[in-house]
Amino acid sequence: MGRRGEIRTPLFRFGYNARMPHVLKIGDVTLPGRVLTAPMTGVSDLPFRRTASRLGACYVATEMVACESFANGRPDAVRRAAVGEGLPLMVVQLVGRDANWIARGARLAADSGADIIDLNMGCPAKEVTGALCGSALMRDLDLAERLIAAALEASPRPVTLKMRLGWDDANRNAPELAARAERIGIRAITVHARTRAQFYNGAADWRAVAEVKSAIRIPLIVNGDILDAHSARAALLQSGADAVMIGRGTYGRPWVAAALDRALETGQPVQEPDLEQRLAIALEHLSDTLSFYGDSRGLKIFRKHLGWYMEAASVPFCREERRAVRSRLCSLTRANEVESALRDLWTGDAMKRAA
Repeated sequence: MGRRGEIRTPLFRFGYNARMPHVLKIGDVTLPGRVLTAPMTGVSDLPFRRTASRLGACYVATEMVACESFANGRPDAVRRAAVGEGLPLMVVQLVGRDANWIARGARLAADSGADIIDLNMGCPAKEVTGALCGSALMRDLDLAERLIAAALEASPRPVTLKMRLGWDDANRNAPELAARAERIGIRAITVHARTRAQFYNGAADWRAVAEVKSAIRIPLIVNGDILDAHSARAALLQSGADAVMIGRGTYGRPWVAAALDRALETGQPVQEPDLEQRLAIALEHLSDTLSFYGDSRGLKIFRKHLGWYMEAASVPFCREERRAVRSRLCSLTRANEVESALRDLWTGDAMKRAA
């Protein structure tokens, strides 16, 4: 896996240093692509962001960071906002409902090295909306505007906003919130094409995002149900957006944002790494996770990624075999045992059948 803390280049690359024909400009930041990786709680930690960035992702946001906890130095919040080597771009997503804490969080994020600060007004989770944060702010646009203004005043860096279509179908007010946000200085808008009431159920309504595009002149990013080149092209066409944001589609595929960007530019299918390359990527991701969290915590955190890497590789196990393999991997308590087990799995008969 390489020396701890060492940033190595995986076997799979997309030549992302070459300038893409399509670029996205957010304030003074120019992104060499139009596929952004979403902030994902429990997923887009520093090791994941470094892995995706090394594979060519032009934008990978942090996990959602609670402003008050961040400003008070709570370790888990600071860890979510961590800056590290190997990141060409640092995007910190903040959440909160108090203007003072939003301002302090934005100032701290900028001082910590954030290139872009994103405000979350789209999270549908009950523990977030129950605290009147996330998408609950779409029920009080005056408060939402005050929070945006507080972040803009506190931070010298570009501030962006992520939202949903609205709280529910009777209150689809994303165009109004977007227009207000642009008027006071927000530099880009991302819209998840569902209401909060939908959570992640039903299909994303990309056509409804076109109404937000008509209301603003700043860049618009469309999010929701974007998993591959076909869905990305459809979302761009139906919404009129300038870029797409991919979330769940990155599970077990940290290379997919860069691959999807290339596919959009060339009109070709998404290029996937072969099994040997996937193994190298998974092992480097594991190594970085252990370096960041320590072996004991790191192995526990990486277990979900292990499952996703297996699923993304389309290992032809039956359900019972898959459950047994995952159970064995998750029971291992030493880093070298997990590495050996991964190598054995990847070179075993099941993987050879999948190749």
